Amino acid sequence: MPAARPCLIATTFALALGGCGDTAKTPVEAGYGPDPALPAPNKTLLPTVNIAPAKGWPEGGKPQAAPGLEVAAFADDLKHPRWIHVLPNGDVLVAEADAPPKPEGSQGIRGWIMNKVMARAGSRTPSANRITLLRDRDGDGQPEQRSVFLEGLNSPFGMALVDDQLYVANTDALLRFPYREGATRLEPAAGEKVVDLPAGPINHHWTKNVIASRDGKRLYVTSGSNSNVAENGMQAEENRAAILEVAPQAKTLRLFASGLRNPNGLAWQPDSGQLWTTVNERDEIGSDLVPDYMTSVQEGGFYGWPYSYYGQHVDKRVEPPRPDLVAKAIVPDYALGAHTASLGLAFYEGDLLPERYAKGAFVGQHGSWNRKPLSGYKVVFVPFRDGKPAGPTEDVLTSFVNPDGEALGRPVGVAIDRSGALLVADDVGNRVWRVTPAPNQDARAQPREGGSDAPR
Repeated sequence: MPAARPCLIATTFALALGGCGDTAKTPVEAGYGPDPALPAPNKTLLPTVNIAPAKGWPEGGKPQAAPGLEVAAFADDLKHPRWIHVLPNGDVLVAEADAPPKPEGSQGIRGWIMNKVMARAGSRTPSANRITLLRDRDGDGQPEQRSVFLEGLNSPFGMALVDDQLYVANTDALLRFPYREGATRLEPAAGEKVVDLPAGPINHHWTKNVIASRDGKRLYVTSGSNSNVAENGMQAEENRAAILEVAPQAKTLRLFASGLRNPNGLAWQPDSGQLWTTVNERDEIGSDLVPDYMTSVQEGGFYGWPYSYYGQHVDKRVEPPRPDLVAKAIVPDYALGAHTASLGLAFYEGDLLPERYAKGAFVGQHGSWNRKPLSGYKVVFVPFRDGKPAGPTEDVLTSFVNPDGEALGRPVGVAIDRSGALLVADDVGNRVWRVTPAPNQDARAQPREGGSDAPR
């Protein structure tokens, strides 16, 4: 009995934190768009903790699709599916992964609290460390073939195919594997390390995404910060809070853009040809701050972290200050709501979904753990015109949280399949969802604006 007491105390304390912190004073939709509300910081003695406990979908359960759309399970019984990549032949690759062991990231009261919070939210399970292949030959939304495509990885996330080489972003290295069209399995031993990526014993933000340039000569890799706001020292942040450019043949990397606290999604905007990313901003200054965002990425650009946010809004917690960097901090293009955990990003270039989605962005919002009330827990759409955001967000998939406040699912990566359907990885529901036009529905049905405080 005495041995069990520390665990009981730990769990009780973690749950008690749910009563601490603050409550949002502005609606979450105020933190969306090109000019989000940025109220004064509200730093509390203890951080706000408000978790939607992971439950999973009941039999027959599924998210609610927007008017004119329908959703169905494309694959189930996956293990923490996080990211999706669609190959040119239509095969769908799904990275099944969770955080790697973090021997120093779990130290102290802060690390202990975060472990409890993430476990309750559905993370901190042993990582499957594999990529699964789903093959839907006839395009009916039901894969006829499923196989373990690649295993023995280390918390894999992003994937990119360039010619006959498949690149996989592990948490600690970018690898490449010889690929032949139609292959259903790759041999782990055939892999080759291209470059090491920032990892180490803390590895606070572990996910690494990768995208290839249009000509395939360069790769771009996301690398999240090693802290909330540099509390582990800037020496722990080398090549972090950044997008890195990799020369795959030379096996070198360099800093491409910085000050991006936790970039995840990467996609090329169809009209402008610019690289865009989704970024998770900082925590612990209130439920209303700081909105996550999506932005075009400028080579050599600095986006503020950790010294400031949204341009010149200084974060006074960071010492020593860097007014020289704050002065040149770029304001992100489009806010996506405070603590929504906006991760997945895909621009729509298909022709299956209604025309209003053309060249706009789908965003997977994993959902908050530190905002009252909850935010995110849905897939949203941002319309674009002439390469720039052109209107409010629209809800695409909602109802990931039930009326009891439990998370039935949490959307992560999004991708467009060969038919033009939207695919969504759900790491709590352990499924991939597929969104298509609803039969006998008017494709001009009015969209539902996003940004509600209640994750429907």
